[in-house]
Amino acid sequence: MKMTRRITCILLAILMIFALAACGQSQSPEATEAPAAAPETEEKLQFRVGMECAYAPSNWQEDTASENNVPIENVPGAYAQGYDVQIARHIAQELDRELVIVKLGWTGLIEALNQGQIDAIIAGMADTEERRQSVNFSIPYHVTAYGIMTLPDSQFASGTSINDFAGASVLGQKDTQLDTVIDQMEGVNHLPPVDSVPNMISRLDQGTCDAIVINLENAPGYLELNPDYNVIEFEDGNGFDLGFSGSCVGLRLEDDELLSQVNDALSLYTEEEFVELWDWAVENQPA
Repeated sequence: MKMTRRITCILLAILMIFALAACGQSQSPEATEAPAAAPETEEKLQFRVGMECAYAPSNWQEDTASENNVPIENVPGAYAQGYDVQIARHIAQELDRELVIVKLGWTGLIEALNQGQIDAIIAGMADTEERRQSVNFSIPYHVTAYGIMTLPDSQFASGTSINDFAGASVLGQKDTQLDTVIDQMEGVNHLPPVDSVPNMISRLDQGTCDAIVINLENAPGYLELNPDYNVIEFEDGNGFDLGFSGSCVGLRLEDDELLSQVNDALSLYTEEEFVELWDWAVENQPA
């Protein structure tokens, strides 16, 4: 009987120990619960922008990183800089997206846009009637004017109207208004266009054309490299009828929401700020 009573006491003591242990565990949930998982960081959407990276001061390529240039995704070790690049940076910041620059040839920009390789074209592209058939254009972020550049001793160097070039061989850039406006010049030899402005200048220097059509805002940069060249700026009524607003951001036709966001971002700039930014690009473009 005593033995039975002793065993019962021992069992009760053991049960009390387990009960106390259980109570102790219930008072310390941090010791048994797994730590809460850290919230995942949501990656920013990309804003993929196509440009030539070869059309200073609008856009050009550099080989050294700086505080305000942008790596070129498909050219390792290269960076995009220029007026278009700063416009793209501003828009990406307003959209809260990661800016990605893709270097593309001019003639491939619209195709790359509509195939989804890029989200936007920011490359000094004008909103021409033909392009509006396949591209949704923003409000202008730069207004342009066209002129003529000749060699200093050219017989056409004193022209004051686009109709003073009869007999001249005139060259423009392929798939741009720099080429198509030549048809407005009476009596000229409209040469087959070439792929870039540097190529145009090279042909002029070689004497294989008499004149080239240029964006006048780019003239200071061209003259810095070729100070003896002659740039002709026409007075109102004597120059080209461009038929477009200016340099605009190009988007896919279906991207209406993105178009609205881009226009909102561009609207934050004043005209003076656009001019200041353009002057900075002209001053800092590569020699």
